[in-house]
Amino acid sequence: MVLILFYVFSGSKSEESAAVSVQVERGLFEVLVYTTGELEAKNSVDIKGPSGLRSAGIWRVRITDLIPEGTRVKKGDYIAALDKSELSDKISNAVSNLTKSESQYTQTKIDTTLDLRAVREEIINLGYDLQENQITLNQSQYEPPALIRQAEINLEKAVRALGEKKESYTIKIRQAQAKMQEAAANLGKDVRQHEMLTKLAEGFNIMAPEDGMVIYEREWNGKKKTTGSEVGAWDPTVATLPDLSKMISKTYVNEVDIRKIRVEQKVNMSLDAFPDKKLTGVIIEVANVGENLPNTDSKVFEVRIEMNEMDSTIRPGMTTGNNIIANSKEDALFIPLEAVHNQKDTLIYVYKKSRWGLSKKEIKIGERNDNHVIVMSGLEEGDEVLLSTPEESEDMTIDLLSELPL
Repeated sequence: MVLILFYVFSGSKSEESAAVSVQVERGLFEVLVYTTGELEAKNSVDIKGPSGLRSAGIWRVRITDLIPEGTRVKKGDYIAALDKSELSDKISNAVSNLTKSESQYTQTKIDTTLDLRAVREEIINLGYDLQENQITLNQSQYEPPALIRQAEINLEKAVRALGEKKESYTIKIRQAQAKMQEAAANLGKDVRQHEMLTKLAEGFNIMAPEDGMVIYEREWNGKKKTTGSEVGAWDPTVATLPDLSKMISKTYVNEVDIRKIRVEQKVNMSLDAFPDKKLTGVIIEVANVGENLPNTDSKVFEVRIEMNEMDSTIRPGMTTGNNIIANSKEDALFIPLEAVHNQKDTLIYVYKKSRWGLSKKEIKIGERNDNHVIVMSGLEEGDEVLLSTPEESEDMTIDLLSELPL
């Protein structure tokens, strides 16, 4: 929009300044909300550290090495390394426990085998005793009754002893099974723990899950992760691989202007890094709940703008200037805000200039932007209005709209 300035020359500089005027323009009128934002990928793949840290009882791990941010990588390429000192201690303990469990399992197996073998030998011997007592009884049929009774008692004792030993053998088998199951369970637990820790150690060298450009994750304080930063067990994300084909400008709009903002509004965008680039976008998301940014008292609402254009020079993290087109009106009459005056906050007027002199004229206004306001009635295209208050304003009366001829 071009302002056409007119000057009325007089003998004093103050009168010359007071006579600066502009024409009422007709054309496209846009209500713009300007914000700054930061580019990020609409879609991305997280690069994470090992996912088994909690199972290993490791809660924080320090990053010992990182490749430079912005590096383009292929799937499987090296990204970062984590400190293995705590894990190494746990693996050493796991090896010791596993060795002990294997030894205990082997010893339990040997002990139960020997115990059961001894009982089986006793059963065999008791069987022989039973047979001997049976033979003795058979041979004593011609002996005195007392000797026959003694032989019967010995046989009954042999039968009972053999039965008790067999029951004892059954119980010992169950005991042996329980001991072996316990030893096997302890061994299996230690084997799994060792395997888990060994596999976990492989994840301490972090590799790229897909092709892309490495962008490091921000920590709670807003700073990006670097060598010496820590990775948590609950969120082991180290970096992301953004999809650079679709970019988002994440921005914030203050609570005064948020009522003007809605999804699908068009946005004219610029990049601080490339001021000559003319870009466009569209709003895809407006937060329903406001928030306070660090070091500010004002309430703001997050707005996400999807960029329409993309090329190889555009990177995540670049700063954008966003002119959100909150509203637009074709064929509108408008004048600069400096030309508008008011009386008691109700009567709106301008100083209109014509060939017959100056007049103080009431107008009705509509929407406004940062620099201009729409004139609904009271002026025509090409009319001239002053940008400042003339010296003779106190002596002028206002031509009211209601008094103008139809």
